[in-house]
Amino acid sequence: MAALPFSTTCRHSNSSLHPDSKSSFTGFSQRNNIGHLFLIRKCSSRRVVRKLCVKNVASDKKQEQNEPLTEQETLDKFVPDSASIAASIKYHAEFTPSFSPEKFELSKAFYATAESVRDSLIINWNATYEYYERMNVKQAYYMSMEYLQGRALLNAIGNLQLSGPYSEALRKLGHNLENVANQEPDAALGNGGLGRLASCFLDSLATLNYPAWGYGLRYKYGLFKQLITKDGQEEVAESWLEMGNPWEIPRNDVSYPVKFYGEITSGPDGRKEWIGGENIMAVAYDVPIPGYKTRTTINLRLWSTKVSPEEFDLQAYNAGDHDKAYAALKNAEKICYVLYPGDESIEGKTLRLKQQYTLCSASLQDIIARFEKRSGKAIDWDTFPDKVVVQMNDTHPTLCIPELIRILMDVKGLSWDKAWEITKRTVAYTNHTVLPEALEKWSLKLLQDLLPRHVEIIRKTDEVFIHEIISENGMNDLDLLDQKLRKMRILENIELPNSVVELINSSIEIPDTDPIEERDVIDTDIKATEEKEEEAEAKEVEEDEDEVGKEEPEEDDGEEEPSVEEDTEKKTTWTFKVDSKQPTMVRMANLCVVGGFSVNGVAEIHSEIVKQEVFNDFYEMWPEKFQNKTNGVTPRRWIRFCNPDLSKIITKWIGTEDWVTDLEKLAILRKFADNEDLQSEWMESKRRNKIKVASFIKERTGYDVSSNAMFDVQVKRIHEYKRQLLNILGIVYRYKKMKEMSDEERKQSFVPRVCIFGGKAFATYVQAKRIVKFITDVGATINHDPEIGDLLKVVFVPDYNVSVAEMLIPGSELSQHISTAGMEASGTSNMKFAMNGCLLIGTLDGANVEIREEVGEDNFFLFGARAHEISTLRKERAEGKFVADPRFEEVKAYVRSGVFGSYNYEELIGSLEGNEGYGRADYFLVGKDFPSYLNCQDAVDEAYRDQKRWTRMSILNTAGSYKFSSDRTIHQYARDIWRIQPLFLP
Repeated sequence: MAALPFSTTCRHSNSSLHPDSKSSFTGFSQRNNIGHLFLIRKCSSRRVVRKLCVKNVASDKKQEQNEPLTEQETLDKFVPDSASIAASIKYHAEFTPSFSPEKFELSKAFYATAESVRDSLIINWNATYEYYERMNVKQAYYMSMEYLQGRALLNAIGNLQLSGPYSEALRKLGHNLENVANQEPDAALGNGGLGRLASCFLDSLATLNYPAWGYGLRYKYGLFKQLITKDGQEEVAESWLEMGNPWEIPRNDVSYPVKFYGEITSGPDGRKEWIGGENIMAVAYDVPIPGYKTRTTINLRLWSTKVSPEEFDLQAYNAGDHDKAYAALKNAEKICYVLYPGDESIEGKTLRLKQQYTLCSASLQDIIARFEKRSGKAIDWDTFPDKVVVQMNDTHPTLCIPELIRILMDVKGLSWDKAWEITKRTVAYTNHTVLPEALEKWSLKLLQDLLPRHVEIIRKTDEVFIHEIISENGMNDLDLLDQKLRKMRILENIELPNSVVELINSSIEIPDTDPIEERDVIDTDIKATEEKEEEAEAKEVEEDEDEVGKEEPEEDDGEEEPSVEEDTEKKTTWTFKVDSKQPTMVRMANLCVVGGFSVNGVAEIHSEIVKQEVFNDFYEMWPEKFQNKTNGVTPRRWIRFCNPDLSKIITKWIGTEDWVTDLEKLAILRKFADNEDLQSEWMESKRRNKIKVASFIKERTGYDVSSNAMFDVQVKRIHEYKRQLLNILGIVYRYKKMKEMSDEERKQSFVPRVCIFGGKAFATYVQAKRIVKFITDVGATINHDPEIGDLLKVVFVPDYNVSVAEMLIPGSELSQHISTAGMEASGTSNMKFAMNGCLLIGTLDGANVEIREEVGEDNFFLFGARAHEISTLRKERAEGKFVADPRFEEVKAYVRSGVFGSYNYEELIGSLEGNEGYGRADYFLVGKDFPSYLNCQDAVDEAYRDQKRWTRMSILNTAGSYKFSSDRTIHQYARDIWRIQPLFLP
């Protein structure tokens, strides 16, 4: 079903006016100061229109509408003031209640306020949608498994320029806007930088008036809510939907079928049909995304899963077999229960694949329905890529490629060639990682069972691509060809298609000598496929398209090797071998590169690694596909709204608030960096924010911290490559040195610090959870040491999310971005910290490289090995050549001494030792970088002692952060990849 605009209209079959009447609450609009709220009753079968006017709180007078107004005129002529907003809030508190009517408490005030704001968003959303429909321009569709939205209330009213009126309206109603906003739970739709980036992009798309939508899944329980106990991290389900979500609009009229399992048949016309299996429905929930100072309001469409009521087995229920009765319902609903369910089991893997396919299938059906609706009766599928571009945010939406082909071929009747060509012009891929384990691979068998038609399409895609590789590289050097196939194929560890075997064998010249000629090929992981000798004299066997031949193992020094051999009749064949002990896999990243027209990295250094290492063979084949698009963050949420004190100072010294949408204006601050008045205001702003952070820490952790200490922060997903372990070991070393000194020596040697950690370890990531436990144990020891007092505190803030970040970042002074060089794609929290005048300590990794260039080398604390050195350092470690710094050995011994409790940290510390083996040999080079890190931290202390110098560096960080606006990134995507233009509402 085609998507329809948001509707504020609903049918009432038992209306007091007429059985077929409609009710439309039009709310308020934004073009003048008259504050009416209208409840207009429209009778579909009468010519007379009756209008009811709600009391105008602003004038406290009843006014009547003398002349009929069209709905659009109503929307265009009214802009809310505090009085009309108060009336709207009161209306929703009474007529759209989620709470009992007795009291107007904070929770009820939040929901009524949010619904009031939503009315305005819906008005703008409808206008945006209708204009897009009318203009029928090319539209971008951003597909992501996660969106880390954060709270929406303050962001929405800020973008609508209504913060003042809403604050005043709530004051009149007895509440404070900040207290009301704090009632909102964070939307549990994401986890880390991937989801936060997606949300920043939506904000920029709307602000810059680009025609675009986002697609995702509506997770009922999110990833998890993190609790910190004496045992470390514990996980419980998120409860963000427990009281409902006032921002979402359920679209029960927009749903699409999604199928799993089943079998494939061919119809009389040869068209494939996918029948049987398990059928669910994906239902749309829409979340309006407002732009800043613009009416443009785009959409984030989230899918929830269910089955029809007929699937409820009433007979089984009445017979007492309740599990059987609602098995189908639960099976469908659980798809959208949890973000990233554990995938250690086959059930977990299956569930993840179901999530990914549901996102892809429902979204593409929706996109195609919209394309057909806009095209009218004359649908020209060749124009589909001229109207649609799908951006895959990492490999999770990879199934978009075979799913789009399936719909075009099996549902719309297009040929393979046509469907493949359209798909390759429609889909683009953003790579977010160089970690091998994050470049998704799925079992071919699992995919075959779950999505049999898609496996057929993937096999065909693989075959077509192999022919492209052969065409590109030729067949003169079979060793080189073998290497290319091993690295580039979509299918891994599987026989070559017949068409490829025949092509290669037909090109091999018959040798003049009788003996078998063997030619070594590098890939020893590929199985041999050859014809039987008994059939060599007869005609060539015609095999099934998906079966290459029969295996015949060979022995050669204990290893299987591919070879070119001549049979007794002088017929030469090229044979491959696969490893029967290893599974056959589908390499999703390779499929993304092959099936998409664009591949981009997310920071300059990351994009170079993508081109030169991760996808080098693809880059050599298609250099025009590869681009860099350095990430960015929205300055609305991450400065303007979360740090109003600093925003006022920036506006004052720049002379305009235009920097909020033109961040390059921040560079003007550079000329004032030495101004004592600016420095004084800057330091005072930071001091006030630190006081808020100290109060927040007390509330969340129970620890008292001094706002006079340096606030040193590392908040991000817990992972070994992000090296929270390096940070906490540095703190342990600092603590040990403090304990060896007198009180006076400590105060002279060390700057007081509050070391703040936050982030979630994935529930099944044991080593990451050990790191969380270690941090909390160190904190418990240090924070209760009376000798140390306020000189050093360590706190782990539980359940880190967007709202916590909005509190911590404005008050931070040093932020740690210390991943092993070459392993972080970009990072975005580093950008947020720099924007807020926080200095960074870090390696030359991800966006750190570009941040350092922009803010100035002297204003960035750099340490550690460089990306190009990492492989050599690991090789040296494996060869036993690494010699640890004595300070590193000292800190490990101190941890093992038991000073931080009785927990056995041998597995954690042991991972930093040895030269080889899984979970050993310090793969992330903590020991190698430890001395450089300690020396860099000494430089941090020295700089902080000179507050004038530190403040100057802080100002220059904000001034140099202008490049890292998501507005800049989106302009580049729109220009270089999507080729879409801004569309301004009239």
